[in-house]
Amino acid sequence: MEVNSKSGSNLPKVIWRIEILEAVVCSKSGSKGGNVEISKVTWRIQNFSGFKNGQSLCSENFSVDGNKWNIVIYPKGYKNNVDHLSIFLHVADSATLPSRWTRFAQFGFAVVDRIDRTNSIAKVTTQEFKATKSSWGYPSFLTLSELEDPKRGYLVNDACLVEAYISTDTTQGLISPELILETDSDKHETKEAERQGSHRQPDNYENQTWKHIIAKQAIDPEEPTDEDMNTFFSSLDSELLSSGIVVSQEEAKEALAKLIDEALDMTPVNFYYSGKFSPLQQAFKILASFNCSSTTLTIAQQNELMTMGESLKELVDRAAKAVQEKTHLTAKESIKMMITRNLDRNTTRYKEVKLEVKQVEQKLSALLAEQKDIFTSSKGMKMELEALGEKWAEFEAKAKVAEEEEKAVEEEWGRMKDLMSCIKRMI
Repeated sequence: MEVNSKSGSNLPKVIWRIEILEAVVCSKSGSKGGNVEISKVTWRIQNFSGFKNGQSLCSENFSVDGNKWNIVIYPKGYKNNVDHLSIFLHVADSATLPSRWTRFAQFGFAVVDRIDRTNSIAKVTTQEFKATKSSWGYPSFLTLSELEDPKRGYLVNDACLVEAYISTDTTQGLISPELILETDSDKHETKEAERQGSHRQPDNYENQTWKHIIAKQAIDPEEPTDEDMNTFFSSLDSELLSSGIVVSQEEAKEALAKLIDEALDMTPVNFYYSGKFSPLQQAFKILASFNCSSTTLTIAQQNELMTMGESLKELVDRAAKAVQEKTHLTAKESIKMMITRNLDRNTTRYKEVKLEVKQVEQKLSALLAEQKDIFTSSKGMKMELEALGEKWAEFEAKAKVAEEEEKAVEEEWGRMKDLMSCIKRMI
């Protein structure tokens, strides 16, 4: 995809491609494990010098493990770090995810040395992404001085090639610098291949972890369509058959030997993975054009070989479809496992919430009972207070009479005291 909203040959331009790499994980004992997938994003950044400090590039969203992701690159540095190329992996739909959402991911980035791929800069990491922490990466992935070094192949004709590898599988060491550096070990042409959509998987790629890696899907706006390729090769096939090529006996023997040597120990699935169907198809064509009367090969055997040649294409297509269906099932099993895990977590959380609700209900019931008691008590005190208010004037009147009576008693008592004091003096 080209990102260039303005005209002008010197303006920055980006071409990017997404591939799904598929692998079979093997145990240390050599037994096969499950199929896993790695999403690979390839960026070709042209007119690199046209980017400004702090300017960023963001890929289109792509799906990994049911979530939308994207890659963000700062060609001339992130924020104040202006002397490095910066690169980050970001959860594109983080704003819509639940607050408790988390996802384990292992990923790696590489700036490709297009002179010698083994000198590429590759870094890998594993992180736990969260709804509140949805971006991880390298603010200082590669210094610009090293990137622009003319002795290295990081910046060729003002163009830079960047790769990203992402997987949510928990297999330890699934993505490694070695994997990144060796994925294109078949000398894949990086200068124009991505523009033409041409890429092929390495043959017999093996290490302790991987048995094979294939390109399952590629997205490139300039890739030829199936119809274009079918039309081209059908026309080419007709031209070759009508060319009247004369084949010698030695050529026929060589073709037959090649057919036997390459086919006897292979299955249609092997053809599908190795891409060796075309040479065998050519061998069938040579045998078809050879005059079998000069050899021990009978016409019936030749016809049977031609029938086999026609059937082989069907077998390869069927094998390819079978592999795709198995891969589809594996992907669905991964989704099923993920949904099962989520359901298990939801079930556990549901039980926790149910218990919390019960505890809250019990507390609420106690609070409601206390509220009722307070209301009843307050209502009784209010009635008592109102009753006192109704008789308050009577109480005040009695208190006034009692006060006057108290004064009269004190006065009478005073006179009695005076009398007793007088009698005491007389005695």
